[in-house]
Formats: sequence, C-alpha cells, structure tokens
Amino acid sequence: MKIVAKKKLWKYLFWLGPFLIAVGLTVGLVSEKWGLIPLAFLITGIAISGLGIIWQSYETNWWKRRSTQAGTNALVATLAVLAILGLINFLGTRYHLRADLTESQLFTLAPQSRQLVSVLPQPVKVWVFDINQNTQDRELLENYQRQSSKFKYEYIDPQARPGLAEKFGVKDYGEVYLESGDKRQLVQTVNQNERLSEIRLTSRLQQLTNSTTAKVYLLQGHGERQLSAAKGAISQAVQGLGDKNFTTSPLNLGETSKVPEDAAVVIVAGPKRGLFEGEVKALQDYLNHGGNLLLMIDPNTDPKLNSLLEEWGIRLDNRLAVDVSGESVVGLGPAAPLVTEYGQHPITKDFGNGNSFYPISRPLEITSVPGVQATPLLRTKPYPKSWAESDLQSEKLEFNEGKDLKGPLTLGVALTRKQAAKSASIPQAAPTPSPLPSPTTQNKTSPTPSASRKTPQASPLPSLTTKGKAIPTPTPAATASPTPSSPSSPSSQTTTESRLVVLGNSSFATDGLFQQQLNGDVFLNSVTWLSQQDQQPLSIRPKEPKNRRITLTTTQGNLLILSSLLVLPLIGFAIAVLIWWKRR
Repeated sequence: MKIVAKKKLWKYLFWLGPFLIAVGLTVGLVSEKWGLIPLAFLITGIAISGLGIIWQSYETNWWKRRSTQAGTNALVATLAVLAILGLINFLGTRYHLRADLTESQLFTLAPQSRQLVSVLPQPVKVWVFDINQNTQDRELLENYQRQSSKFKYEYIDPQARPGLAEKFGVKDYGEVYLESGDKRQLVQTVNQNERLSEIRLTSRLQQLTNSTTAKVYLLQGHGERQLSAAKGAISQAVQGLGDKNFTTSPLNLGETSKVPEDAAVVIVAGPKRGLFEGEVKALQDYLNHGGNLLLMIDPNTDPKLNSLLEEWGIRLDNRLAVDVSGESVVGLGPAAPLVTEYGQHPITKDFGNGNSFYPISRPLEITSVPGVQATPLLRTKPYPKSWAESDLQSEKLEFNEGKDLKGPLTLGVALTRKQAAKSASIPQAAPTPSPLPSPTTQNKTSPTPSASRKTPQASPLPSLTTKGKAIPTPTPAATASPTPSSPSSPSSQTTTESRLVVLGNSSFATDGLFQQQLNGDVFLNSVTWLSQQDQQPLSIRPKEPKNRRITLTTTQGNLLILSSLLVLPLIGFAIAVLIWWKRR
C-alpha cells in the first residue's frame, strides 16, 4: 500500500515541471527581460519534465505503445510546421520580396529614383503635414524607404505639433517637405485631386542632395523657340530644366561674341534664320574647348551650321521624314514619325520600346570622322513604313524611287570628341612634320590647331574640306604652325570631352507635346548627358495606368443588350427544347 502511494506521489511531483515552465515564460514575457529568474524557472521545469517522461517510460513502457508513437509523430509534425512558419515570417520581415504584376509597373519606382535614393550621401526625411494618411502616398514613401536606410518619412498633424509646422512654414494641410541636414524644401501640396508625385519627389530630392547647379544657355535672335509661355514655345521644357536643378538664361551671340565661360550646355532650339559667321565660330570655339551643344534643327530651315556639323560628320537632310506606321496612333498624320527604336546610349538606356514622336522632322546623315564617336539615338521604322520625302509641296505623300530615301531614318544622334589641351607650364616643342596628310582644297589648306588632339590619329579635322575654300578653325595664339607639335608627356596634358546632340526636330519639346510620352525625357536626358553631370540621374516619368475601357456607340450598346437579354436566353431555351425532344 505504501509503495502504491509513493508512486502516485512521484507522479504528481512531475507535474511541477510544466508548471515551472509556464511560470518562467510568464515572468519573461511580462517583464520583457530574460534574466536569471525566468531562466532558472525554465531550466528547472524542463529538467523535471524530462525526468518525468523518462520515469513514466520506464514504469509503464508507454513509449513502445502505438498510440504514444502516433502522438509523438503528430507532435513533431506540428512543431515542424510551426518552425517553418516562424522561419518564413522571420525571412519576410528581414528581406522584402515584392512582385509588381501591373503591365506598366505602377507600383515600382523608376530606375533613376532607386539609383538616387540608394546612394544618398546623408539622411533625408520627408515630412507630410496632413491629418489623413493616404494609402497611395504611403505606399510610394515606403517604396523609397526600402531603397535606403537613410530615407525616412513621417506624417505630422500641424494642429498637434504647431512648433514643427511653424519651423517649416506650413500654410495649409497636405504640404510635403524634404529635410536633409539644415536644408528644407517644399515638394508639393497633396489633396484629394493630386497625390504625391514620384517625379516631383525625386527632382526635389536631387536638388536637395546635389550642391552643384549647371548653367544652360538657350540661343536667341534667329527665330528660335520662345522661352516664355506662348504658341510654339518651350516654356515647359525650360521649367523641366529648372526642376532638374539647371539654371537657364537666354544667349545672344550677336551681343556677347562668345559663349560665357560658365556655360555647361548651349541649346539651339529651332532657329528659323541663319547664324552669322561670327556666331558659328563662337560655337566652334566653345566646342573645341570642351563645350557641349544641343542642336534642334527643323526642316525647311538653314541655320548656316554646315561648317560646324561637318567637323562632327553630320549632314542635315533637306527631305521630310515620313512615317505611316503611327499615323492612326499619334493622330498627327504621317509627317509625325513615331519612334520606338532607340540607340544604346545613356540618354535612351531606360526607354525600352516606349513611344516618342516628332512632328515635321528632317533626317540626319552620319559619316565617320576620326576622333568622333557617334551613336544614333532615334530611328524610325524600316521601309515601307517610313522614308524621307523629297517633294514637300505634294499633298499626297508617297515614295518615289530615286528621289526619296528609304527608312529606317536617323532623327537624332549623340556625338563625343576628346580634346587634349597642353599645360601652359610646359614649353612648346619645335614643330615636326605630321604623319597624316593635311586636309587640302583647291590651292588652300585649313589650319589645324595643335591643342585640339592628343595624337594625329585622333584629330577629326582632316574631314574639313570644301569645294572652294578651307573652313577656318580656331588656333591658339601661341601656336603659329599648322602642323601638330611633338607629343609631350601624359602629365603635361589635360583631356576634356566635347559633346554634341543633334535632333532633326524642335517641335517635340514645345508646350503641349513636351509632356506627351517620352518627348520630355528625350530633351531632359539630352541636356543632362551634355552637362556631363554623370552623378545626376536622368529623367523617367512615372508610369500611368493604361485606359482599357471599352467605348461603345449607341448601336453597339443596343446590340449588346439585345444579345445578352434576348438572343442568348432564346438560344439556351432552344437547346433545352431540342434535348428534351430527343430524350422524349
């Protein structure tokens, strides 16, 4: 009798193990500190429970029972499932994996936004002064925050924290500010009709983190596109440059006679009259000293830039670019080529197969010039979808063999040329004969500046020949010889790069068309690349959802109603009657 009582006593004592485990877990969870006391309870409880299981197995052999083994297998399987679920949740909180299944990637940041945020030099915070937290705006801010730990955001109620609102100068609900160090900048004011914009947030973030500003001059005085709002103006393009942290100013070379030294880029947008010879020479001097130039030349115009373009191997075709592939899509007729094929270049690297169109364009011809690297940017469809029309007076545009040029046509090209300038502290060596023949014309030669190249093979100037006379090019005052001087050591030279973008159209950047498709991106990316600010991300506009609504006429709507309410039920009823008749 005593032995049975002792066994029952040990059996009840072993229940102390689970009790101690529960006490240890409770103490640790409530205090949120896993110190000595909760660990002591846990270890003691686990030890007592283990001893109880071993003793019970020894006394009753319950471990060998089929029910025990089945229960153990179920317990192990349950614990394994819980462990797997816990591991998945841990990985889900540690690593973010998101899949944007929308066709136009609506919920994915543009590559330029991701690149800019991922290399933030210092912490940046977005302050949204609004009571309501819009789901769409919050999702956009979270996308930014996933790219870098230096990007933070916070919603603030201006009434609850008036001191902070006064610090930023908040005037209304919905104002969004960027803060980085001691710099603050208003992004935009959000409301029910206007949500937070990725393009504005990225542009303001770029301005806030980039301390340098590039000066862009737009040539005026020859009928170029107006810079202020007007019909056919490029005021939206100028505003876009301001959003990209560029400073713009008009430039009249007839008054200044040379390009200002602080010019990062010079833009010639659609001149209707020719430039003076001195103005062309000023642009040539600017390019020969490492300048950057954007030319947008419309058809039926002669800006007198042939001498400059010949140095780079470019010729303006006087024919009209025709594209019948996008006539019904663009709605501007065959004289507005639709471009979906772009060259491999930083300007167009993220365009994919996006659309851009260029009403009234002229093709460009590219010839190889030593020292000049040319990359076609914009190409039309192959013939018979596109060609260059020579008869500009004809009302019916059709291809004429022998006169017209078959597509694909090049509407834009980007060019680079290295300029090697000698240091002023190195004395100039005596002139030596050039291993390459100098460009010749009829009884005249064109002087070649020795400061414009590293080696004789890199000079683009042997192509500068004309039928009657040579094209003069700028020569440093200290150099009188038309042949290059002897090469000096690499340490005595500083290499610069000149960049040129030529587009056979300027109307694509005018107000109204600038914001259509990729037109604005072509302009802004060209200026950004020309400015040689490689750290500045290029422009890609946020994606917009495609309109997939079906628009029905009144007749089509009536037919749909009749077919769904009358025709289809009658067909079903007739089939039912037929089946019943056969089974009768």
